[in-house]
Formats: sequence, C-alpha cells, structure tokens
Amino acid sequence: MALLTFLMLSPPRCMENANLKCGVPKGLENNSLGAITERRFSRRLVLHFLGINHVIYKASLAFAAPIMPEMKEPEVIRTLKLPSGVIIQDIVEGGGPEAHDGDLVEFNYVCRRSNGYFVYSTVDQFSGESKPVTLPLDENQMIVGLKEVLIGMRSNGKRRALILPSMGYVNENLKPIPEEFGPRRSLFSHAQEPLVFEVQLLKILSPPSSTSSFN
Repeated sequence: MALLTFLMLSPPRCMENANLKCGVPKGLENNSLGAITERRFSRRLVLHFLGINHVIYKASLAFAAPIMPEMKEPEVIRTLKLPSGVIIQDIVEGGGPEAHDGDLVEFNYVCRRSNGYFVYSTVDQFSGESKPVTLPLDENQMIVGLKEVLIGMRSNGKRRALILPSMGYVNENLKPIPEEFGPRRSLFSHAQEPLVFEVQLLKILSPPSSTSSFN
C-alpha cells in the first residue's frame, strides 16, 4: 500500500512536465479539470503497470523455472522511479561487477504493452530457445530507457521496467529491434505508448570499440 501511494504521488516525468504529452491542453494546468485529467491518466498508467506483473511473470518462461500451480510471482526487491520517469522493479540482484555506461552487454528481454499484451521476447516461451541481444550501453544505439534499466545491473540480475515513449523508440534506428518482420512491425505500431521490459542481464563484456558493428 505504501508503494502504491508513493507511485500515485509521484507520476512519471511526462506528468510533471508537458501538458500536451499527457492529454492536458495547454492553459489548463491550473484548472481543476486539467488536474483531474492528469491524475486519472497517471493513476491508470501506474495501475496498469503494477497490475500486469502477474501476467508478465506467467508468460516469461525465459526468466524462470517451469511454473508450478502453487508458485507465486517472485517478490520485488525494490522499486525505483528515475528522474526520466522510468519505473524500475528489481527482481533478482545478480552478482559480480555492475554494468556501466559504455559497457558491451548481453541480455534477454520480454517486451509488453502496459496493458500486459505481448510484443516480443528473445526467448521462445515454448521451446526455451533464446537469441540474446548484444549491445553497448550507448544512447545512440540503444533506447535511452533500456540503457537506464541495464546500468547498475549485475550478471544474472533481473529487472522489470515501465518505459515511457519519450525514453523509448524515438526513431527506428534505436535497438533492440526484432529481426523478424512481424514482431518488428508490432513493436513500432506500439512505439508511441508506454512499454514494459523485463530484462535478464547475462554478461557484461568489454567496452565496445569505435569500429565495432552490432546486429
């Protein structure tokens, strides 16, 4: 209850910043109607994020052992709200050194819409076969929100995060992007809405060289 209250009182950055982004017409920021609209949007967004945790857990076989009927969703160690508006839930700490800006990292992820609908995963939920992504923690190559999520993680750590559109796919050159046409099309069709990423950091590699290229 305390966490929910904190999130309700601390809307994402777009709530604090731009009326247009949040659906509040300019000039109504001091109007009671504008305030009510903003609060409703903020609450709905946060409740969506918190309410789909159970759905994400069941669908993310990539990050858990086979689910038994009596198993419950793993406990969230902590919840952080970054200045950018990205909301992070730590699920598993991991071990070893932390990932830093510029490091080359290998990770698996599941991407969903904020209402819980599946978009893409690097792990096949039926066969368990995975296609990890290797990318530098560089905002010129990776969406900024995911970079913020991965920085500070340790090997085998897991995080779940709500990433706002302004911190996501602001252009189609930013990664990670599915290789297959269908998932790529699905991703970009929802790029202008908040997305939930569940990430497992596999390895922290050496910092990338300037001549390296990535898929």
